[in-house]
Amino acid sequence: MHSTVRLYGSRCLPLFPPPSRARGSMSMESHPESLRLGPRGAYSQPLRENGTEEAADFITLREWQAWGTSSPIPARVVEVIEDLKLLERDADAEMSFGGLGGKLQGDFKVHEDKKHRATYQSLNDSEEKLKFFAARQIACRLLGSRGYLCQKCWLAQEDCMCSKLVSSSLWCGIRFWLYMHPKDFLRQNNTGKLLWQVFGVDAATLCLFGIQEHEEIMWNTLQLAGKDKLWCLYPNKNAPTKSVQDILLHDTLQRSESESSMTGGDAPINFILLDGTWNNSAAMFRRLKDKAKSLWGEEDLPCISLSTSALSAMHKLRPQPSWDRTCTAAAAARLLVELHNRPEFNNYKLDEQAEAVEDVLDVLLEALTARRLRMGRSCRRRQRHNGIKVDEDLLRLEAN
Repeated sequence: MHSTVRLYGSRCLPLFPPPSRARGSMSMESHPESLRLGPRGAYSQPLRENGTEEAADFITLREWQAWGTSSPIPARVVEVIEDLKLLERDADAEMSFGGLGGKLQGDFKVHEDKKHRATYQSLNDSEEKLKFFAARQIACRLLGSRGYLCQKCWLAQEDCMCSKLVSSSLWCGIRFWLYMHPKDFLRQNNTGKLLWQVFGVDAATLCLFGIQEHEEIMWNTLQLAGKDKLWCLYPNKNAPTKSVQDILLHDTLQRSESESSMTGGDAPINFILLDGTWNNSAAMFRRLKDKAKSLWGEEDLPCISLSTSALSAMHKLRPQPSWDRTCTAAAAARLLVELHNRPEFNNYKLDEQAEAVEDVLDVLLEALTARRLRMGRSCRRRQRHNGIKVDEDLLRLEAN
């Protein structure tokens, strides 16, 4: 059986599973203990009692949850990984990954391209096509990132920033849902991940677009909470979008506090943050609207927008399509600030929690900038904002 490898320049190195970390742990250790290798350089698979390998053990529950989720392993992702391993054996071609996003490379990529395109075309239902697309994206990114990315911060291990992360507690009356596109999963410059790295997976929960288990967990929670405790941070151009100052949160806040005191549990206000490119977010928003309509029978999903620009330091490194758009973490920080400015939220230190997010954004920018400079890549790029080219001399980064 071939060992899966990741390409580093012209070299091939074996992939093995990263060290396990407890789910939801806020430990700031940058690199845990050394890893155990199997006899061929790849990791040795756990065995059933009868000595056979178990398919799900190609990605263990502990490994899956260490990437920033508390969900079970998605069944479709397991199926795709199984198929990849079988194709590796049948095609007699070694599975290898390299480049940005840990993409498949080499002869195996040719075989896999043909197979996954045929599978996709054979699916007549658009929902099934989305689930297959999402599962394949997640599976390839998981396998391509093993032994390469730090599981906590999603950066290359030599750039790990975990030792600089400072955890914080998000006020229990708020819960963030990071509705992430599969193409943003395990991206090093993704900022949505920072929210659960700072606040923990129970306060900022990952929900992957098109992954059934994730979407069911989110919608089951939202349905129990009720539509009056749900807001999507999205500038919906097809329906009136309210500002944070406009929305009626006072009654919801009083009911939440009352329910919490009666049940001994939390009854938070849920905020969905779309985490993907602006092009992908349109499809993600449509899916949210369709699901909300099926649950509550109303066309519009409750949406809010920020009243002021949430310009992020990440603009210096990752261009946005216009100056009034920003990254996910910066939007979350600005949301917390605008909530803090409402009298009924003054006592919850939301401004300090926003500052914690902004601080970790700076840490991420520093790590990504240092990597670019070390690799001899320019930090000056030309961007296009509203059709106007902008020379990034205006956005030049200083290497600290």
